[in-house]
Amino acid sequence: MTTLNGKTALVTGSTSGIGLGIALSLAKAGANLILNGFGDASAVVAQVQAFDGKVGHHPADVSDPAQIADMLAYAEREFGGVDILVNNAGIQHVAAVEDFPVERWDSIIAINLSSVFHSTRLSLPGMKAKGWGRIVNIASVHGQVGSVGKAAYVAAKHGVIGLTKVVGLETATSNVTCNAICPGWVLTPLVQKQIDDRVANGVDPQQAQHDLLAEKQPSLEFVTPSQLGELVLFLCSEAGAQVRGAAWNIDGGWLAQ
Repeated sequence: MTTLNGKTALVTGSTSGIGLGIALSLAKAGANLILNGFGDASAVVAQVQAFDGKVGHHPADVSDPAQIADMLAYAEREFGGVDILVNNAGIQHVAAVEDFPVERWDSIIAINLSSVFHSTRLSLPGMKAKGWGRIVNIASVHGQVGSVGKAAYVAAKHGVIGLTKVVGLETATSNVTCNAICPGWVLTPLVQKQIDDRVANGVDPQQAQHDLLAEKQPSLEFVTPSQLGELVLFLCSEAGAQVRGAAWNIDGGWLAQ
């Protein structure tokens, strides 16, 4: 088992879904955790506190570079900096390009892509000074293939993979690594909404879920947040030390087609 005692991990968008699953995996491995997300996070903090590490929460809106900077300053002040950065925060909107609201485009690019740049640029100096660091960007299969109606999301996730490659190259001779994970369908609130939309059109809930998976994911099973967390742990381990600038698919066979 990967041991991360003494390491501090910051996971953006970690008060639910994928981010929380990853945070719990890191906490189980002994890491201190900085959670990020809107609203009252006391229940989630308590859940992570079931493990031995120190836990904090910062409510930064990651669409705002100034708030990201404040979050990283908090990490330095309260935890001595960030050793593991997991850029997970993301939003979605579905519409054809000609109908896509400009403000939705801007917010998706800001949260899904620009926040990755800002948190990475602010974390790298400390990682390099410590001589160790792990940056894991939660991209998507949509960072490698397109889907209709998802222009902003697909563009942002393609950008995340490109940024991952550049940071992976720029840190290649150091003990800092940067990689992306590309999940297929995970049963998050974003995906549940797509199932609910089908149900609203008269499809049985079980059939709606099956149909969604069958369109893209040959395993017909969702990827789980805990599986993503285990992959993050691998990338943080010594076994993952020479995985650099990679875009790792965990998608039930989606991209094998």
